[in-house]
Order: sequence, then C-alpha cells, then structure tokens
Amino acid sequence: MKGLIQRVSKASVTVEGEITGAIDQGVLLLLGVEKDDDQQTAEKLLKKVLSYRIFSDEEGKMNLNLEQIGGGLLVVSQFTLVADTKKGTRPGFSKGASPEQGESLYNYFVEQAQKQHSIVETGRFGADMKVELLNDGPVTFLLEV
Repeated sequence: MKGLIQRVSKASVTVEGEITGAIDQGVLLLLGVEKDDDQQTAEKLLKKVLSYRIFSDEEGKMNLNLEQIGGGLLVVSQFTLVADTKKGTRPGFSKGASPEQGESLYNYFVEQAQKQHSIVETGRFGADMKVELLNDGPVTFLLEV
C-alpha cells in the first residue's frame, strides 16, 4: 500500500461538479492499493499517516503530526500511484489490486481513519475526480508499508 501525503493549507475533491470532501490545514492523502495488501497493511499505513511529523512547531521544525495540529485528512483513491514505471514509457498496473479489493481496502482505511481522527473527508472510489490543493511548503512524502 502506498500513500502520497501532502501537507496542505486547504484541499478539496470534486466529483461531477459536487464537492465530496474538503479540508483546511491538514493532509491530502492519495491512496494506492496493491494486490498483496490487506487490512493489516491499511492499519499500518493509517498509523503512519496520522503520526507522521510534517507540521512545524514553534521553532519551525517538522515535529508535529496531524492530530497535534488538529488538522483534516482528505483521503483520495489513486490507482495510478501503484503503477510500475521502471521500464518504457507506458505504466504497468500488474501490482495493483483488483477494483473490488481496492474499493474494499479503501473503504476499510477510511472507516478506521474516521474512528481514529476527528476530521476525515474523502473522494469517491473509482470516480473521475478533480482534486484542488494548496500545498504548504511544498511538503510531500511517499509512504509505503
């Protein structure tokens, strides 16, 4: 499972002209599910996302996590994140989960996030989404478990 996290001042996702999720300061998570992933993998990644220290403290150092700043988490499914790009000029998707497995683990991840964090917003799995964000920094990390 891969999660591309971006520290944002604000972010939103729109599906068919309707905003399905929006946050102010927090983390935009683009979530990619691979075929070998399971609920335990999702739990490990969630723990890492929520505890990853990417927000500045009083001294300007990245020492604070999402919970400590009271920020929002916007979770967006991102199938292309798990693409194999090592060869050629066309991505391969053989490592990606099936649509059914991907949706199931995405939903599980979101459910667990909602139980553990107060502000969780989402996109819509499998939809054509438009994501807007104001990256703060920019600060972006690829987390893999």
